[in-house]
Amino acid sequence: MAEKIVIFDTTLRDGEQSPGASMNVEEKLRVAKQLERLNTDVIEAGFPIASEGDFEAVETIAKHIAGCTIAALARTDITDIDRAWEAVRHAKQPRIHTFIATSDIHLKYKLKRTREQVLDDVVRAVSHAKGYTENVEFSAEDATRSDLEYLCQVIEAAIEAGATTINIPDTVGYTIPMEFNRIITTVKEKVPHIDRAIISVHCHNDLGLAVANSLAAIEGGARQVECTINGIGERAGNASLEEIVMAVRVRKDLFAFYTEVNADQIYPTSRLVSTITGMVVQPNKAIVGTNAFAHEAGIHQDGILKEKTTYEIMTPESVGIPKSSLVLGKHSGRHAFRDKLGEMGYELTADELDTAFKRFKQVADQKKVVYDEDIMVIVEEEIFRVPDKYKLININVQSGTVTIPTATVQMEMDGQFVQDAGFGDGPVDAALKTIQKITKSKSILVQYAVAAITGGTDAQGEVTVRIEENGKTAIGQGASTDVIIASAKAYINALNKLEYRKQGLPGL
Repeated sequence: MAEKIVIFDTTLRDGEQSPGASMNVEEKLRVAKQLERLNTDVIEAGFPIASEGDFEAVETIAKHIAGCTIAALARTDITDIDRAWEAVRHAKQPRIHTFIATSDIHLKYKLKRTREQVLDDVVRAVSHAKGYTENVEFSAEDATRSDLEYLCQVIEAAIEAGATTINIPDTVGYTIPMEFNRIITTVKEKVPHIDRAIISVHCHNDLGLAVANSLAAIEGGARQVECTINGIGERAGNASLEEIVMAVRVRKDLFAFYTEVNADQIYPTSRLVSTITGMVVQPNKAIVGTNAFAHEAGIHQDGILKEKTTYEIMTPESVGIPKSSLVLGKHSGRHAFRDKLGEMGYELTADELDTAFKRFKQVADQKKVVYDEDIMVIVEEEIFRVPDKYKLININVQSGTVTIPTATVQMEMDGQFVQDAGFGDGPVDAALKTIQKITKSKSILVQYAVAAITGGTDAQGEVTVRIEENGKTAIGQGASTDVIIASAKAYINALNKLEYRKQGLPGL
């Protein structure tokens, strides 16, 4: 009989620790609601002691998400645990997740504590957390570089103190599958009363083995996997939720396990996390990349036309990726558009629907086909964005092999129309420099990325920019069939967000 694998999503905690991937409270709640639609078992909502923003995010998610266990991370310090409980106590299914390192290198250089002192810390922390909730998880940080005998002692102590989940993390992505499998099986064999707890794993991807190690751990006896959407996380990232879920699902012949994840929500979740964090998913990313179900080679195309399973081991629909077919066009009406938004999980007010529909019609007039991906961008750009201090009215750019790139930009700033022109090294550079000149922004452009949302020469270009000023950062997105216009819109979107962050307004 198949056994369940608990999916523990840490996108909002470990994933957010990716450089530049920080989210505000409103954005975290949007992701949490989508993770609830995805039906993940556990959402690690944050590290409440880390900041007021993290505390508020965990507390907000705990109050609004009922369908998942909500976990709050805490070190083995009593103050950490108290703060974690204060944030997560509103959840219908709360969990306190406490951790301390167990490898000698961490004990010597980071903690400056003995093995015996760490054992005492574990017992005290788990016992204290147990006073708040029955659902307590303990993690032995850097477990895969720890002495195995000592690791077993620490795990035994945590279970005796009341831990119901024991996490064995590969914190620095050091282990390999056969070794990790052996670690898990050894823990099962040597730790008394290990059957009182679920064995969990949390693998990082420094050697590109996070998913492989997680699957090897499942074979060894782990029944919870900690992972993130798109595999985001510190350094090279974490085990990718979508890859683990689909590996277990596709290879049922090898894995006598299952997850309760709604796989058809995988792609919408991936898109949402990518949009909010500004971290573009690489085209060749497994499961959710734009090329994951694309076939260009003639032999492959021939095989697919004859029988899809010749080159596809899963269908795009199974992970929520729409077919490459016309779904809406310029002749589509408001009713059809509203129904499509509902299918995609968007609930808009009447005014928001009017705004999105107007933009949809503009895109439909420019493109032969409008895909679900186009609609996602329309909604994200037109609805889920901050109020505008700066608005783009018109932009005109001249460029060529013998022409100095020149941009003329007309904007609205606080209700006043302003126009100016400027030069640059290319058309995009000229446009952004002119916008910077008009707004008098002192921000620095630290990241610029452009990607085609759909195929074809009439595809919308989606531009993501990151700007920084005096330690404050903002991510902006813009989309258009003209990449220069998309770039200008993304830059102005980032400037608007930065203005709000500089003013310290709530939710931003």
